[in-house]
Amino acid sequence: MRSDQVRAVLAAYPATRLVEGNGDVFAIYDPDGDYEQRHRQGWATIVNSDVNDTASDLDRPGVFQLNIGLPKARFAELFATDEAPDPTAFDVVMPHPVYAGYHWVCVLNPDSTWPAVRELLDAAHAFAVRKHHNARRRRDQRDTH
Repeated sequence: MRSDQVRAVLAAYPATRLVEGNGDVFAIYDPDGDYEQRHRQGWATIVNSDVNDTASDLDRPGVFQLNIGLPKARFAELFATDEAPDPTAFDVVMPHPVYAGYHWVCVLNPDSTWPAVRELLDAAHAFAVRKHHNARRRRDQRDTH
């Protein structure tokens, strides 16, 4: 898939706002439309350069990296071993070379992995929804006490 196709898929998730910065795209769950007042971590990103990750060699022509933030348990299911794949390899779902400790996975130029990647995007979006609703509930409880 091309990065513009992946971008369109991300944009189609409910209550997702795409925020651009430095040529990258961040998929943010924003059902309240208050991202400007309360910034939050995205649940997926499309990255096109080596600014934050030189291991993946993203400055190659036509290369992009799709990053996906997963719940800890889902990440652990995917990567039971500490085997480190080549971070420059195309179409391989792997632990993110920089952010794996935060349970992020990545894939460069997904193609044959797309069905698996789409399932991971579903899981990441659902996780973002849960985190948002949990945070809102905590804010509401704090505000009523």
